[in-house]
Formats: sequence, structure tokens, C-alpha cells
Amino acid sequence: MPWRDDHKPRTRHQILGAAATLFTRHGFKGTTIDDVMRQAGLTRGAFYAHFASKGELYAAALRHAARNNATRLQNADPRERVLGYLSEAHRRGEDVNCPLACLVSDVAQQDDQVREAYTRLFGGFVAHCQTAGEEARENRRRALQQAVTMIGGMAIARTLNDDALAEEVLDACRALAGIENA
Repeated sequence: MPWRDDHKPRTRHQILGAAATLFTRHGFKGTTIDDVMRQAGLTRGAFYAHFASKGELYAAALRHAARNNATRLQNADPRERVLGYLSEAHRRGEDVNCPLACLVSDVAQQDDQVREAYTRLFGGFVAHCQTAGEEARENRRRALQQAVTMIGGMAIARTLNDDALAEEVLDACRALAGIENA
């Protein structure tokens, strides 16, 4: 019996979902192809029908995770976007695992393909932080400040094992991003 027409795209989507989850939790070195394929419920042999290397998968998984999170950014008002991003749930990886915050130091050690994917994702994140109607140069500057505050603050908060200190960091970042916790 032949595969359905949508088999290959669905399988690729399964692999990317599993890879995005594992890479954002364990990084590039802490995740193997076997781990990804096991998480996706597939065999290792299926991997090579979709990707030539682990590096190619990593770059694609970054984009996949970012696309999933971008929907939340697009549909939220600026206040909700900041509060959701700088939340305790995001810090613990319960509902959001933004690759920009989860993998910031991991990506710095990767090849140009992965760094290019990360750079594009960061540019898209900054664009989501921009506000309509403001003068372009000041709008861009404010969006960069907000993006760096949010991503950097989350990256630091995720590394801390002191919950009270992590919450202080997130609260300070919410204030810097122009949003006070209510």
C-alpha cells in the first residue's frame, strides 16, 4: 500500500516538533538524532529522507520552534506578549520554549547555517516588538531594546536555580520592557 501524499510533510513536521522540544531543553550536544527520532516515534533511517545532517535539522528546528511561538506574538497585544514571554511558565518551559532564549549560547558555537537561522529569527522577533505609528528609527531602537531585554532576561532566569532571584530578574525585565506586572 503506497504512502499518502501528505506522509512526507507530516513526518517532517513530527521530526521538527520533536527536535525543537529536545534542542530547546538539551541543546545541540545534549540531543542525538536517535533521541529526536525516538521522540517523534520514528526510526533513525527515516531521518535521512528529510535531513542531510544534525546541523541541518538544528537550523530547521530553530525555525520551526520560532514559527510556533510567532503565532502567540502576532495574536497578543504588546502587554500580553511581554507578560507571556517573561512568565514563570516560559522560564520552566511549560508552554513556551523560545529558541532565542533557550539556545543563545548554544547557537554561538554552531556553524554559519545555524547562526544564520538564529539571526533571522531574532530579526523577526524584533519586528514583532515594533509599534505601528512611531518614527521608524526610534521604533527600531525601542524594539531592539525590548527584544534584548526579553530574550536576555529569560536566558538568565532559566539558568538560575534560585526561584526568587529568577522572578526578580523577570520582574526587572518586564519593567525595562515597559510593562509593569499587574
